[in-house]
Amino acid sequence: MAATIIDGKQIAAEVRADVARDVAALKASHRVTPGLAAVLVGDDPASAVYVRNKAKACEEVGMFSEVITLPATTPQAKLAAVVRRLNADPRFHGILVQLPLPRQIDERAIILTIDPDKDVDGLHPVNAGRLLGGLRTFVPATPLGVQTLLVRTNNDPSGKHVVILGRSNLVGKPLAALLVQKAPGANATVTVCHTGTRDVAAITRQADILVAAMGVPGYVKADMVRPGAVVIDVGTTRVDDPAKKSGYRIAGDVDFEPVAAKAGAISPVPGGVGPMTIAMLLTNTLLAAKRAVEAAPR
Repeated sequence: MAATIIDGKQIAAEVRADVARDVAALKASHRVTPGLAAVLVGDDPASAVYVRNKAKACEEVGMFSEVITLPATTPQAKLAAVVRRLNADPRFHGILVQLPLPRQIDERAIILTIDPDKDVDGLHPVNAGRLLGGLRTFVPATPLGVQTLLVRTNNDPSGKHVVILGRSNLVGKPLAALLVQKAPGANATVTVCHTGTRDVAAITRQADILVAAMGVPGYVKADMVRPGAVVIDVGTTRVDDPAKKSGYRIAGDVDFEPVAAKAGAISPVPGGVGPMTIAMLLTNTLLAAKRAVEAAPR
């Protein structure tokens, strides 16, 4: 069996085209340009690339974006003040603070500082609570991207057993909360495995849809996957590779070739979930702008 490759680049391009169309319509009908502010603290190369890519993607769909860069020595009070300024700036409908942050800054405290109505990363406890309660909210971009990949490739989770490897606040927990909802694109039976789970392979072999999101390169082996299962690889870890000009390659959590020979469908790394994350951030920023229009005095 040769798995169907789930092309995240192609699906992300379709999502971006949809967003661009809706941005143009919002500008024409309400003279509102969705705006995203991205805050980067420090000079981590990977974070800098991520932020630049997000800003570029905004521009490509007609959104306004601005990157606020702060030194790695920035104290927590200074960063909080920047976030509060952005909360009050009507040009920005969405705010994201690139994680991780330097050690001297409490990430949770900064997330709490972001206006929940501008929290397009979906990390504020208010939005996490809304997600769990099945209310309209900002779903974190990566889980939303995973759901979109499944739905747009005719792998609807409804009625399926979804096994998620990893319980992070960025992916595992929100994805579980999203897919368990009684709603379109969800309605799944969800099992979350983590470091305290016994006999993980016995559980993953029961999965109709297996999502790997632990950050452990090559963790998922072929003998952990049921024949014909859908496998979504969220992992993105830099692995040393002297054969590459950069000196490294990006590895997923799935042992790709052996698993692809057994699965029914699989997302590659890179080119799978990664492009979807930025596309869904754009979707959330557009949603924030639409909500701002709805809430504006008439």
